[in-house]
Amino acid sequence: METVTAKPWFKHYPEEIPKSVEYETETLQYYLKRAAERFPDKSALNFMGKEMTYSEVYEASLKLANQLRSLGVEEGDRVAIMLANSPQSVVSYYAALFAGAIVVQTNPLYVEREIEHQMNDSGAKVMICLDLVYPRVAKVKEKTPLEHIIVTGIKDFLPFPKNLIYPFIQKKNTGISVNLQYGAKLHSFVELLQKGIAEEIVLKHEIDPKEDLALLQYTGGTTGPAKGVMLTHYNLVVNTQQCEQWMYKLKPGEEVVLAALPFFHVYGMTTVMNLSIRMGFKMIIMPKFEPKDILKAIEKHKATLYPGAPTMYIGLLNHPNIKNHDLSSIKACISGSAPLPVEVQTKFEEVTNGRLVEGYGLTETSPVAVANLLWEHRKTGSIGLPWPDTDVAILSAETGEPAGPNEIGEIMIKGPQVMKGYWNRPEETQAVFKDDWFLSGDMGYMDEDGFFYIVDRKKDMIIAGGFNIYPREIEEVLYEHEDVQEVCVIGVPDPYRGETVKAFIVPKEGRKIDEKDLEEFSREHLASYKIPRIYEFRNELPKTMVGKILRRVLVEEEKKKIKESAIPKDEQ
Repeated sequence: METVTAKPWFKHYPEEIPKSVEYETETLQYYLKRAAERFPDKSALNFMGKEMTYSEVYEASLKLANQLRSLGVEEGDRVAIMLANSPQSVVSYYAALFAGAIVVQTNPLYVEREIEHQMNDSGAKVMICLDLVYPRVAKVKEKTPLEHIIVTGIKDFLPFPKNLIYPFIQKKNTGISVNLQYGAKLHSFVELLQKGIAEEIVLKHEIDPKEDLALLQYTGGTTGPAKGVMLTHYNLVVNTQQCEQWMYKLKPGEEVVLAALPFFHVYGMTTVMNLSIRMGFKMIIMPKFEPKDILKAIEKHKATLYPGAPTMYIGLLNHPNIKNHDLSSIKACISGSAPLPVEVQTKFEEVTNGRLVEGYGLTETSPVAVANLLWEHRKTGSIGLPWPDTDVAILSAETGEPAGPNEIGEIMIKGPQVMKGYWNRPEETQAVFKDDWFLSGDMGYMDEDGFFYIVDRKKDMIIAGGFNIYPREIEEVLYEHEDVQEVCVIGVPDPYRGETVKAFIVPKEGRKIDEKDLEEFSREHLASYKIPRIYEFRNELPKTMVGKILRRVLVEEEKKKIKESAIPKDEQ
C-alpha cells in the first residue's frame, strides 16, 4: 500500500502542540512514584469526603504490590481488577504494575459467563474485586485459573461516620449483604494493606516498556467473544503524554478532575487516572454516574476537567436543578466513546463557559487517536485532527489504497499508541492490520483541511433499497429536535427494502413526542430514504458503564421479536 505523506492537519496545530513528542521510556507505574516525590502532601484523590495524598497512594500501592508478590504473583502474571471507581481501584492498578504483573480490567457488571471467559482467556492468577460482585466470582472460580481473591468494599475507604452507615445503605439498595470468612485463598484488601510493607520491589526481570504488557483491556465482544487488547507500558505512556500535549494549558499540580468515567474502561484509565497521576492533578472520584451528584461535585470541588461521554453531558443538561449549580470552574472536556451531538456541545459550553470537544479512538489505540483542538480552530461535527506522531488515513473500498479528500472509507491508524495485538489471537490480529496500519472498522472521511469525520461503524451501516444509510447521521438530526433526550437508530429487516430504519427515542422529562411531528422534522433534514419508518419510545436505552448506548442490545431485541413472531402462538 502506498505511503501517506501529506498531513494537512499540521497547519492547524498551534505552536504549543508539537508535531512529534519525545516520549518517556519508563514503565507506567513510574508516574505514581514521581508524583509522590513531586507532590507528596498534595491530595491525589477525594472519595466521598475521604482524601488521600500522593505519598499515601504510593505507599498503599507498594504495600499491596508486596502482598501480591507474597501470593505468588511474578513478572508477566495477570492480575484482574473488578472494581468501581474508588481509591482501591487506583491503588490496585499501580500495585499490580509495581509487582511486575499485567492488569486485566474487568467490568463489575459482568455476569458469571463473562467473568469465566475473561479469567480463562487471560489466565489471571489473582482477582481484586468488590464485595458486591464476589458471589459471582466465587461461582466460577473453580472453573478458572484464579488462585487468590482479594475483596474490598466501598465502605473500606469512606470517612467516619459514612463507613459505618454505608453497609446499611448498600444492603437496602442492593439486597446484598456479604459476610466473608477470609482464609488461605480469600483475602481482605484492608488487612493486606495493614500488614504490607511499603518497599519498592526489585524485579527479577527488568520490564521493557516497548515490549512488555501493562494491560489486557477486553473489547466489548460485539462481534463474538471479548478479545484481550495487548497494550504495552509504552502504548499507555505515549497516549498519556499525547493527551498532556493536546491539553497544553493544563497546569501540573493544579487541576481538579471529575473522575466519573470508569477506570476499568481504557478511556477513563488514560484520560482521567493516568493523566492525573502523571500531572499531579486531584481526582474527585465518583463510583457511578448520578447527575445530581456530579453537579454537586463540580460546584463543591471547583472541578476544572470533566472527560466524559455524550450521555453524561446529556444527563447533566437535562437535570431539572442544573440552573441551581455553578459549573463555571470547568475549563475543558473531551467527549469520547460515542458521537457527540452538536446540540449537546453548544448547550454545555453555554452552561459552563468551558470547552467541550469530541475526540475519537479505540481500545486498540490506548485509546485516543484524534480530537478537536480545545482552544483553537475546530469544525462542528468533526472528530478533529490526528494527535502528535499519529497518522490517520481513509482506506478506499474501491482501490484498497488511501482515499482522497471527502471520499468515504474505513479509518486506519498508525502510531506509537497502537496495540501490540490481541491476546492469544494471532489470526485476528493479522486481520485488523494492513501493512502497519490498524483498520478501525469505522467508516469516515477526511476533508481538504485534514479534519476527520465519522460516518458510522462499518457493521452498523444500514442498506435499504440499495442505499447505504449511516445511523449516526439520522441520530444527529433527531438530537436537534427540542423534545428528544436520547436516540439510537438501527436497521430492521424489511421484505421489500431489505432493511428499514427504526429509531428508539427517549423523550426529555415531561415532554410527549408525536410520531408525525418527528417524521415532518426528519423530512426537513434528511433524504426520504433515510427517514425512520418505525419509532419506539422508551424511558431509557441500554448503556455501558461509560454511558455508550448499546446499539447491539437493541438489534438483538429486534431479532428476538422477529423470531418469536414467526413461531405459532400454540408452540410458544
